[in-house]
Amino acid sequence: MTRAVVFAYSEVGFRCTQVLLQQGIEIPLLFSHADDPLESRWFSSVGQLAAANGLDVQTPDNPNAPEWLALGRAANPEFLFSFYYRHMLEKAWLNIPRRGALNMHGSLLPRFRGRAPIHWAILQGETRTGASLHYMEERPDAGALVDQQAVPILENDTALDVSLKVAAASEEVLRRSLPALLTGTAPATPLDIAQGSYYGRRRPEDGRIDWRRGARAVHDLVRAVAPPFPGAFTDVNGCRVAILETRVDAQPVRHPDRLPCLYAMDGDWYADCLDGRRLRITRLAVDGQPVHPEAAPPALQRQPLTLGS
Repeated sequence: MTRAVVFAYSEVGFRCTQVLLQQGIEIPLLFSHADDPLESRWFSSVGQLAAANGLDVQTPDNPNAPEWLALGRAANPEFLFSFYYRHMLEKAWLNIPRRGALNMHGSLLPRFRGRAPIHWAILQGETRTGASLHYMEERPDAGALVDQQAVPILENDTALDVSLKVAAASEEVLRRSLPALLTGTAPATPLDIAQGSYYGRRRPEDGRIDWRRGARAVHDLVRAVAPPFPGAFTDVNGCRVAILETRVDAQPVRHPDRLPCLYAMDGDWYADCLDGRRLRITRLAVDGQPVHPEAAPPALQRQPLTLGS
């Protein structure tokens, strides 16, 4: 039986680990992350999958520590798989499996290497992304490509929508790649890193809206960080306002002399943007509570309200 050490988390980790189990891959050592009770967990639990299949899950703060590397060597794996695991694995891990270490990345490599690839793709206005299975090397997301599959990013897709599409694509890519990996006939196409892109980690404060940008760019930010992720926000008259869902509106701005500004009209919230286009805000909240235009707090009542960066 083929043995693999697996590092897995999130929906991609759950689905891909499930594929390995379904295909009869033995997993003597499984690493994941403890489910955070403070996180809005939208994905299936690798820990629960492991428990259902009699697997022991390790959740170390530092998987590169000598004791974990020793366990990895003792497992004598043919493969190592990393599926959305959040810690960077050092070269010592990559040298352990006899037949290769592979990672599933949530983009069409070499584009959007690095952290938060789905969020960055939406922020950049991309119309597609995907899942890529590739061999691991010391540089992140730079090893030879085995297979990849594209998924569309629709105009109003949120990061959650795209994440679920990418998880399904990841499952399909791994399922169809495994037979060739097991027989040693899988392709390994070098990536042209110079033709790609690399992006770093995103934090909740990166959800602050820059109103110097146009309507489409603001819309892309809103959907890239929409719940269950931390969400986009702006400050108006000392009030923190969460902008959780928008649509680029076909109608022209209503207050061209006050751009950019926020106001209510016909039971909806709107933002007139600097490029002369406006957004319809379908979900707006203050202090975590949805705010209807007819029940706006005092800070949002004198409209139109000037929007800053």
